[in-house]
Amino acid sequence: MRTLTSKDGTSIACDESGQGPGVVLVAPAFGTRADQASLAAALAPNFTVFAYDRRGRGDSGDTAPYTVEREIEDLEAVLDAAGGSAYVFGHSSGAVLALDAAEILPSKITKLALYEPPFIIDDSRPPMPEDFASHLREQIAAGRPGDAVEYWQTQLGIPAEAIAQMRQSPMWPELEALAPTLPYDATILGDTQRGNPSSLKQWASVTVPTLVIDGTTMMGREDLHTFMRHGADELASILPHAQRRTLQGQDHGPADEVLVPTLREFFLG
Repeated sequence: MRTLTSKDGTSIACDESGQGPGVVLVAPAFGTRADQASLAAALAPNFTVFAYDRRGRGDSGDTAPYTVEREIEDLEAVLDAAGGSAYVFGHSSGAVLALDAAEILPSKITKLALYEPPFIIDDSRPPMPEDFASHLREQIAAGRPGDAVEYWQTQLGIPAEAIAQMRQSPMWPELEALAPTLPYDATILGDTQRGNPSSLKQWASVTVPTLVIDGTTMMGREDLHTFMRHGADELASILPHAQRRTLQGQDHGPADEVLVPTLREFFLG
C-alpha cells in the first residue's frame, strides 16, 4: 500500500500492481480498494493498476467539509502517482465522479471507461427523492449508520426482505462503517437521478475518449435494468467522443472475465 496526499492534506491509500500503461479504478458506493483486488489482478498482465480508497473509506483519511472537488483532487493525486496521466475506469457513482474529473482534468485522463452510471432520466423507474443526500446526512449525524444503509438500499429498489437478511449477515458492520460516505455519493449524483435527461448535458464538454458500458440485468430482472440502459444511451449521445458497449448477461457487478477484455480492447485500441 502507498499513502498519497491530496491537496487538502487528506491521506489516500492506494495499491499499485501490474505492468504497462496506468489504469486508475474509481470505486462505487460501498466500494474500497480491497473490493477491486480481483479486477486489478485481472488487468495487471496488461496495465499498471492503481486501486485507491476514496476518502472516508478503508485506509484513507477524511477532511471536512466534503465537496466533490476534494474527491476530484484525490483522484488527481492518484493520477499524479501514475505518472501524471492514466486511463480511468469508474463504476456506478464512481463513474460519475470520473466524469466530473474528466471535465476538470482532461489532460490527465487519457481514456475513460464508465460502467453503469446510475442515471435516472425518464419514468422507467421512480426518481430519487430531492432530499436524498440531506436525509442521509441527517441519519449519519444522528448516529444511525444502519438506517442510512437501509435508506440507501431501499431507494435503490432492494426488497425489504433482502435488506433484513443483510442486516443479519457478517457484511452488515462493513456497510455501516462505510455509511458516512453515502452522502458523498449522493452529492456526486446530484440531480442526475430525478428523471430529467437534460441533467446529463453538464458533461457535453468532456472531450476525453469515453466508453459507456452497461449490462442487461439488475437483481436478476431485465425490466429493472431499463433505466440504466436509457441513461447510458443518453450519456453516450451527449459526449462528443463516446463509444457504447453492452455486456450481455451482466448485472451491476460485472464478471471480471467479461469486463476486462472490453476494457483492454478500448484502452489499448
